[in-house]
Amino acid sequence: MDRATHAQREFLSFVRKEALDAPDLEILEAQEPTLHKEIFPWTKAPAMPLDNVAVPTEVPGEIWITDTTFRDGQQAREPYTQDQMVRIYRLLQRLAGPDRRISMTEFFLYTRRDVDTIRECLRLGGAPKVTGWIRASSQDVRLFAETSRDLRKEGLALDEVGILTSVSDYHLFYKYGRKGRKEALEGYLKLVEQVLDAGFAARCHLEDSTRSDVFRVVVPFVRRLMKLAEAHGTPVVIRYPDTVGVGVPWDVVALPRSIPKLTYVLRHVCGVPADWLEFHGHQDLHLGVANATSAWLYGAARNNGTLLGIGERAGNVPIEALVFMYAGLRGSFDGMDTRAITEVARLYEDELGHVHPEYAPITGRNFAVTRAGVHADGVLKNIEMYLPFDTESLLGVPPRVAITPYSGAAGIAFWLNARNGARTDPQIEKEDPLVQRLAEDVRRIFEDGRMTSLTDREMRSLLAKHTAREVHPSSA
Repeated sequence: MDRATHAQREFLSFVRKEALDAPDLEILEAQEPTLHKEIFPWTKAPAMPLDNVAVPTEVPGEIWITDTTFRDGQQAREPYTQDQMVRIYRLLQRLAGPDRRISMTEFFLYTRRDVDTIRECLRLGGAPKVTGWIRASSQDVRLFAETSRDLRKEGLALDEVGILTSVSDYHLFYKYGRKGRKEALEGYLKLVEQVLDAGFAARCHLEDSTRSDVFRVVVPFVRRLMKLAEAHGTPVVIRYPDTVGVGVPWDVVALPRSIPKLTYVLRHVCGVPADWLEFHGHQDLHLGVANATSAWLYGAARNNGTLLGIGERAGNVPIEALVFMYAGLRGSFDGMDTRAITEVARLYEDELGHVHPEYAPITGRNFAVTRAGVHADGVLKNIEMYLPFDTESLLGVPPRVAITPYSGAAGIAFWLNARNGARTDPQIEKEDPLVQRLAEDVRRIFEDGRMTSLTDREMRSLLAKHTAREVHPSSA
């Protein structure tokens, strides 16, 4: 039997009605790890076997964005200062809007700076909700409980914590010294029960779920978690990370790589309510945003990301991308202040020393800039032609043109109109004599060997020569 046929039969056998109604499946111990080497051969690109089983889309009635800028994002850069974290948190509050569409953010608990920052953010109130994050150890559970107790004395509520609960055999066999599946997962369950017994909500991070043995490890483990939640009357959120970015957004791909199938299994085989289900993606193979969107499409209500996508290796799913995917699904930003996205990018670049790619979607400096003359000619005729949306209205970033050897008269006309703030008629046309004279000057500059685009200051100088008047720098 080939891999695709085997995957198809396995999936169908586990999602049939008798399996769904059956008592808890046992965590199946294994003498050797299941590493899916036929899918992840290490010396080759990951394979993508198709089982050709489609699952239905199921967009939840409400969806949210969640944030891990101060946890996963901070692991990829130098630590933030307390002041920087509080300022970033304020921008997250603005972006979340009155409807709290960015519903939570998580913090480490291990230093005085971490706890002091949590205290300051809690004092600000509102969303995102402040939560903690710990490793899977009794010591860390005690640390969270003590921190929460101390904050409660000040009238501040820290009542939810995320716990790292790795589920792939890559982790269960090698990270934990070959304890085996049952010992590791039973240990997780005891820790979660400690958290629930203490009156807190838990969030279990199923690390490396896209390389896991889904039906023999993930399903029985998550079913047990749902029983604990039911017994305590307290939520246990299931976050399923695509830890090394190997997930794919297509439902006909076999598990464990298919995000639609994994979402479907967690919802309908494990019984996780939509608003307790949260995807966490990475960008290793450029599919983070697509995977996150597919998680929403197939039943997860929550999607986790970081500001600007800053995170380990190739980064996390960018919050700003999730904001626009959210609006695409909902037909509205639901009060999110999208202009805060541009302020975030400027803060990171100007004050935090972050080198942000110029061509980054949404937040890069070149996002609303055109260089080709044919494109500039198009936007002169209709501003919507080469932009996906009104960048000035939604991001506070007006469309611009860079003057290059390929800008032509159309590019210069667009530069003049943008400089004057003229987005509607009357506009300077590319046939205007002033435009033609400037185009000739630009042509000569590049013929003389200029390799880089002209700056606004240089263009203002050329313009002043032809208009015989000083042009104030702030007008460009």
